[in-house]
Parts: sequence; C-alpha cells; structure tokens
Amino acid sequence: MALTTDGGTRHDGPMSSSPRSQDDPAHQDFVDEFDGDDLDPTVWVRSYLPQWSSRAASAATYVVRDSALHLMVPVDQGLWCPDDHDPLRVSGIQSGVFSGPAGSTVGQQPVREGSVVREAQETRWGWTPRFGRLEMRARMDLTARSMAAWWLVGLEDQPDRCGELCVVEVFGDAVTPGDAAVGMGVHPFRDPRLRDDFAAPRVAIDVRDFHTYAVDWTPQGATFTVDDVVIRTVDLVPDYPMQSMVAVFDFPDRATPGDEAQAAHVPSLVVDRIGMGRAQG
Repeated sequence: MALTTDGGTRHDGPMSSSPRSQDDPAHQDFVDEFDGDDLDPTVWVRSYLPQWSSRAASAATYVVRDSALHLMVPVDQGLWCPDDHDPLRVSGIQSGVFSGPAGSTVGQQPVREGSVVREAQETRWGWTPRFGRLEMRARMDLTARSMAAWWLVGLEDQPDRCGELCVVEVFGDAVTPGDAAVGMGVHPFRDPRLRDDFAAPRVAIDVRDFHTYAVDWTPQGATFTVDDVVIRTVDLVPDYPMQSMVAVFDFPDRATPGDEAQAAHVPSLVVDRIGMGRAQG
C-alpha cells in the first residue's frame, strides 16, 4: 500500500481467507462502527468490482480514524477500467465478491454487455443479509463532478439474482444549500422478476452533515427513510441475499472548465456506522 498526498492510504492487500459464510446468523446482527484502525477483512473487499479490473487497480483510497470510515478520491487517483468505461475514478468497498475465471463473462455488475473478467476473484461473502432494516449514518463532500452512494446488489451466484436496491445516491450537481436530490429505489438489471422503480426526491438536508439513510426491506416491499422520515416506498424487491456497495465517485468529464477549486477538490464519503438497525413501527 502507498500513502496519498491527502493523508489517505491506497489499500490493495488481500482479503482475509476466512470470510463469514453467507448464512451466518451474525448477518442479522451486523453493525460496523469502524472502531479499529482498518476495515474488517472478513467483511469488506477493499476494491471496487475488481473482477473487471484488478484488486490493485481498483483499490479504494481510505482511512479508518475517529470511529469512522473515510473514503476519498484524491486528484492523482487513476481511472477505473479506462478501456471499458467513460472516465470514472472511484473509491469503493463491498461486502462480497464473486466472479468466473479470467476470460469469462461471469461476474457481478458487468461494465457492459459482454464484459470479460480480467482478474478472477475468489468467492467471498462478508455481510449479505436477506431482508431487515439496514442503516448507514454518513456525510459526504461533493462537487458538481462527483457522487456518493450506498446500494445493495444480488450476489449473482445465480445469474438472475442481480437486482439492485439503492438506499442513497447523491450527485453533487443536485445539491443546493437547502436540500439535495437523494436517489433511492430498485433497478432490475437482468432480474426478470423486478421492474425499475427508482426516483431522486428532494430532501431538506445538508449532505455535508451526518444523516441516517435506511431501508426497511421485507418480502412485501421496501421503505426508504432519511433520519427516520419516510421518503418513498416500493412494492417489488429482490428476495435473495445482497451485498453492500459503498463508494464515492469522481467524473472528470463533468468538470467545469477553468474551475481550479473544483479540480483540486477531493470528493469524500465518511461513514460513521453501517449495518442492521431496529425495525421501525
């Protein structure tokens, strides 16, 4: 690993060889408050969709300090999958990983149709709940060219178990001094049982402050809340275990020409707590 200029650390080490099993009862009691000095390697993969790139090239830049996870995208961080994707830089972690062998097309959240695995990943499941109340207390610092999000994805251990349940997605260009558009809902991708049901209602919050973003996920649907206030509901949801994806993104092609402050800005997502919460109502 190598230190970055802003005090973060570029982590590219291997994950623990002893992950939690997918059906571990601890999934329903899981809470990570980041009280140590690094991420728990039995829970978190410290790279973003490494099968389409490599663990090293997609490694997150982060620090764990003051009982919080600080994800950031420093200005010198390289592009993710530059040959296959529009310009994108990302620091993300995920609570599971699965792929086929190198050269195959089997892998989670493919970059495009026909994407080929570049680096095979050993199957690891950290925290992969099926239903419950899931919460993240977090703050984010964004500009018009950046975004932060927490979403759940199917493990894709079966091809059609690939739906997405997005709990929070905030683009910096949709943030104003008084509110922000907070994306939430379901994307089916290749799951024929789901339909697209996603929206980004405006919520009267300052995303630079800590807020609790949550979903109450049941077989009957999902209720999305911000600070325990119901924002929206959906009635058709994935019914299989899902892993968490937590990430902050920078989109260089959205840069404002001549804006030096924006160019020097380091997007960040600070997570104070993530895990299972107490059911509401």
